[in-house]
Amino acid sequence: MTLFSFLKSRPIFWLSVTGTTVGAACAIKDLMQGGQFTKETDETEKVIIVTGSNSGIGKETVRELAKRGATVYMACRDMKKCEEAREEIVLETKNKYVYCRECDLASLDSIRNFVAAFKREQKTLNVLINNAGVMRCPRSHTKDGFEMQLGVNHMGHFLLTTLLLDLLKISAPSRIVNVSSLAHTRGEINTGDLNSDKSYDEGKAYSQSKLANVLFTRELAKRLAGSRVTANALHPGVVDTELFRHMSFFSNFFAGLFVKPLFWPFVKTARNGAQTSLYAALDPDLEQVSGEYFSDCQPKEVALAATDTQTGKWLWAVSEKWTNPPAIDVKK
Repeated sequence: MTLFSFLKSRPIFWLSVTGTTVGAACAIKDLMQGGQFTKETDETEKVIIVTGSNSGIGKETVRELAKRGATVYMACRDMKKCEEAREEIVLETKNKYVYCRECDLASLDSIRNFVAAFKREQKTLNVLINNAGVMRCPRSHTKDGFEMQLGVNHMGHFLLTTLLLDLLKISAPSRIVNVSSLAHTRGEINTGDLNSDKSYDEGKAYSQSKLANVLFTRELAKRLAGSRVTANALHPGVVDTELFRHMSFFSNFFAGLFVKPLFWPFVKTARNGAQTSLYAALDPDLEQVSGEYFSDCQPKEVALAATDTQTGKWLWAVSEKWTNPPAIDVKK
C-alpha cells in the first residue's frame, strides 16, 4: 500500500481537498486583516464624534473608544439601528457615556441641527471621526440636490467639520479623521460637472467623492497649521460592511452562493477595518502629524491627483459656497 493510496477513495480525496482549501482561505484571511492599533490609551477625558456608527467600521470604532472610557456621540441617520448598537456597546463596555444623536449627512439642515444640539451639551470636542459613507449607489440626490455620494461622503462632512472647528480649536490638541478609500487613486474631480448633472457613473462618482475626502483633508490641514488641530485621511481596507449593499454583484442570490465565499478570504472584518481609524484618532505619536494619509496603521502615499493644490482650493471654495455654513446661535 503506497503512501498516497488512500487518495484513491473519492470521499477521502474530496475531504482532503476541502480541508486544504478551507485552511488556505483562513490563512489568507488572517494575512489580509492588516495592521492593528495595540497601544493602550486612556480616553476618559475625551469627547469624540463618530458619524455613521450604527454598523460596520463606525460601530467597531465606537466600541473600542467606549472600552477606553471616552464620551462618544454616535451621529447617525437611522436612530433605531443607532439605539440598538448603543445598547449593545454600553452593555459590553459598561460605559454609559455613549450617546445616539440624529445626523443625516444627506441633509444640511439635519447637520446644522446636530451641531447646534451638540454645542448645547458639550463645550469641548477632542476628536471628530468622519466615517459615514455610501458607495456606488444608483443615481439619487440629497435633500439639498447634491449627487448622493458627493453629498454624503464629502459635502455633508465638509459642513459638519467646518461647523465644529471652533470647539476643536478650543479643545486642542484635537484631531479630525476622514475615512477615505484606496478608490481615491481612481478619482478625478470633474470641475465641469462636479455634481454629475450631465452624466452619471456610480463608480466614477464614488471615486470622485473619496478623492474629495483626501483633497479636503490636505487643504484643511494647511488652514489649521499652528492651531494644534490635526486633520488626516485614511483607507480602512476592503471591509465586509453594509457599504456594499448597492452593488448587485454582491447582493444577489448567486453572489451569496458563489462569489462571496471566493471574496471572503480577502476582506477585513469590521473590527480590523476600524484599526486605522483608531490609530489616526488615538496614537500619541500622531499628535502633531497632519495632512497625511494612512492605511494599515502606516503612512501611505496618495494619488498624484490628491496633491493638486489648486484643485484642493477650488473644491474648498465650491464646497463652502454650496453648503454655506452659517453661524449658529448655541444659547439655551
